Order: sequence, then C-alpha cells, then structure tokens
Amino acid sequence: MNDPERAMLLSVHPRFATAILAGSKTVEVRRQRVAAPPGTPVLLYATAPTMALVGMARIASVHVGSPKEVWSAHRAQTGITQREYDAYMDGAIQASGLTLEDPVPFDEPVPLSALRAAGTFHPPQSYRYLRSADLRQVSEAGPAVGSALRKVLPDAVHA
Repeated sequence: MNDPERAMLLSVHPRFATAILAGSKTVEVRRQRVAAPPGTPVLLYATAPTMALVGMARIASVHVGSPKEVWSAHRAQTGITQREYDAYMDGAIQASGLTLEDPVPFDEPVPLSALRAAGTFHPPQSYRYLRSADLRQVSEAGPAVGSALRKVLPDAVHA
C-alpha cells in the first residue's frame, strides 16, 4: 500500500525532465534498486543549469533487474541511446526502470534558491523520499508545487 505521506524527489537532467513532462520519456532508469509502490508521487528536480522543481508524475510500476534486462524491457521508453545507457550503467549490478505516468509540468518552476529559503533543502544525487515535513516545506516554496501536491497528498501537505 502506498504511504499517503511520502513522495519521491527525483533529480534528472533538464532534457529528461522536459521529455518526461512532455510524455515522450515514460521510463526513468536508475543504477540501484528502487522500492517505491505504484501510485507514489514523484517530484522532478531538474539539475543544472535549471536547478528547479519543474513538475511531477506518478510511478506506475518499477522494474528491477540486471541492467541488460531493464534495457531490453524499456529501451524505447527511456529517451536515451544504448551508448548513453551503457555508459550510465557501467559497473552496475542492478538497475531499476521507473515507469512514470500522469506528468504535470508546473506553471512556475520552483528554483533551488526558493526551496532553500523555505528551509533546509538538498537536491539528491539520484533520488530520495520526502515525508510530510519535507513536503510542507516544498509546497510553501512554490504555489504550483503546493497546489499539485494537495491534489495527490492532501494529508501530508496540510498536516
């Protein structure tokens, strides 16, 4: 069952954030096992040079396997070439393919400076989970984020 007060904060390169929010990239790959149930909200943090929360999506499913298995199952949805994938996965034993659905771009991206002004905020290298206190802080940093989060996690944002 999905934790009603938890979301994932996922750091992605700006080009991938744009593709996810446009719906052309539906699988995000990671070098480690990701254990997030379907339905988990995902906040998309676009790394430099954007450095902002740009939108959100929901996890539809997570496929954990060897890098070869994840590529074979999802290559057409990853938005990257096999060369990029192989370079990223070099040395990895496990991989995860996060199938994302319901992408929602924020009308106003929330810059890192605003997120830090609202409290202690550190974008993750790959991903991390946000609990209710973190979610309240993030929702206070940007009205678009707060509005989107209230739709999917009302208890966490209002608590």
